[in-house]
Amino acid sequence: MPCRRSARVLALALSLAVASAAGAASREFPSEHGTLRVTTVAEGLEHPWGLAFLPDGRMLVTERPGRLRIVDRDGRVSAPLTGLPRVRARGQGGLLDVVLHPRFTENRLVYFSFSEPGSGGSSTAVARGRLEGMGLQGVEVVFRQSPKVDTAFHYGSRLVFDREGKLFVGTGDRGMQDTAQDLSLGQGKLFRLHDDGRPAPGLPFADRPGTHPGLFSYGHRNLQGMALHPQTGLLWTHEHGPRGGDEINVARPGRNYGWPVITFGINYTGTTIGEGLTAKDGMEQPLYQWTPSIGVSGMAFYSAARFPAWQGDLFVGGLALTRLERLELDGERVTHREVLLDDWNQRIRDVRQGPDGALYVLTDARNGQLARIELLPR
Repeated sequence: MPCRRSARVLALALSLAVASAAGAASREFPSEHGTLRVTTVAEGLEHPWGLAFLPDGRMLVTERPGRLRIVDRDGRVSAPLTGLPRVRARGQGGLLDVVLHPRFTENRLVYFSFSEPGSGGSSTAVARGRLEGMGLQGVEVVFRQSPKVDTAFHYGSRLVFDREGKLFVGTGDRGMQDTAQDLSLGQGKLFRLHDDGRPAPGLPFADRPGTHPGLFSYGHRNLQGMALHPQTGLLWTHEHGPRGGDEINVARPGRNYGWPVITFGINYTGTTIGEGLTAKDGMEQPLYQWTPSIGVSGMAFYSAARFPAWQGDLFVGGLALTRLERLELDGERVTHREVLLDDWNQRIRDVRQGPDGALYVLTDARNGQLARIELLPR
């Protein structure tokens, strides 16, 4: 067994080295505003999930089996960083999102979400540690969804710091639909926390006994995209529907986003969910929804000056329908939708705007890629 394990580790290291040394391969695709150039920055990543940019231009990338790596600007992929806790890499669980503390240059704190094993199964958790060299030091868990359950689905798990330095944590219903409506449970909820994990001030359910700490909103199925609007500073989210009903919402405190009481989707078996309602008093309607589902994952507003034609647009990745979508907005209304990279045939897991003004995406595969997307001048 030790020999086989060593061989697997060596093979993975060699594949990463070969991928980095192979150079940056590019492909071009048409779009409404000109030609898109998609350049492979790094490949050989095993189901990469989350991406964060370090101040020096390097990138942190999570791999779902439980590894955190640094990708240099030239595409070289590091060995796994040390110091991470044990994750339950089963089904949709594993090492998930990663973000930097707003004062990272001072405190070197990196936050990451993961499926934490424990009594009863696993749950979404968030930990933080100081990035020192090739490892994380002083790692501590600052948030735990509870209770832990023995399913392998719907961990949600995007992380976003808002303009006040508070941390939003999105979770999923873990495949247990009705939990999303129970305020005492951590499934299917959005949380807002201090950077040390304490509930943020002024939360809508803070005075209600038995409420899961830090609760901001509820009735969510599986939150896998979150981004701050560049003008308003409001948090926008998206979540998976079942067969149909992927949603974009604007997160507002105390709101009920309806799952599973209302949805535009149906069960994978073709049957209706609950009473088959798409609207109900006291529950929010989505800002935008996809039916059929595209399998939304990753989301980024474009706010850079590099590509003026994209200013203010929202980019969303697709897993089920392998694509990137560009949405034009008028306030909180989608006015136009463009399907991009439909011929690339890659499951897009994460979407980020880079410090260079390009878009960056992670592809969800055993040989996953980190790719840069640029809009070429006409």
